[in-house]
Amino acid sequence: MTETITSAIGDYGLYAVFGLMLVDAVFPTASELVMLYAGAVAAGAFAGHDVIVFGGHVDSTLWGYVAMATAGTVGYLIGALIGWAIGFYGGHPFLERRGRWVHVTPERLDRAEAWFERYGDGAVLLGRILPVARSFISIPAGVLEMPLVRYTVLTAIGSALWCFGIAGAGVALGSRWEHFHEQWRYADYAVLFLVVLGVGYGAFKLLRRRARRRAIESPTEG
Repeated sequence: MTETITSAIGDYGLYAVFGLMLVDAVFPTASELVMLYAGAVAAGAFAGHDVIVFGGHVDSTLWGYVAMATAGTVGYLIGALIGWAIGFYGGHPFLERRGRWVHVTPERLDRAEAWFERYGDGAVLLGRILPVARSFISIPAGVLEMPLVRYTVLTAIGSALWCFGIAGAGVALGSRWEHFHEQWRYADYAVLFLVVLGVGYGAFKLLRRRARRRAIESPTEG
């Protein structure tokens, strides 16, 4: 995957960053690798890999960085809006029939609902800057009918923080970006553990509350 992603960015530059981040909003495509390598390209770390905007070369590292990070931010935002629309218009019936295609099973939706209930609007903003979790926010947000304007603003802020931050690390590291990428997986594991722990606890509380509500609403037998 690493070679495929880096080759795509090397060959297609901004377009590859835009497209890969668009997909990452719904399907995980190693967005940290995309933006890290994009930042290294912007720093001129690789001969023959340049930042090209509308056919013109960007020679400035600063503007190359801004162009790459902006392409990632915009691509991710558009992908996130597509994911929201899938969830909003498809709803629970869509997930029951096709949820596994987009990695959103009923169990994951329950966990996402617990996540939203626990953190409110912060679930979107926080989710967008966390490895692993960031690709599983879009469709549940639509299914749970989060208001579009609020969702868009929070997603744009979180996506910009992620893309500019990781691309900035790529600029700083240059050709040494791969050492950072190798260590990043440990952060992935740690965040995944904490997310699963927190959301699992929230899901447990949500399911227990639902069980109590059903017990209250059901007629007493006997």
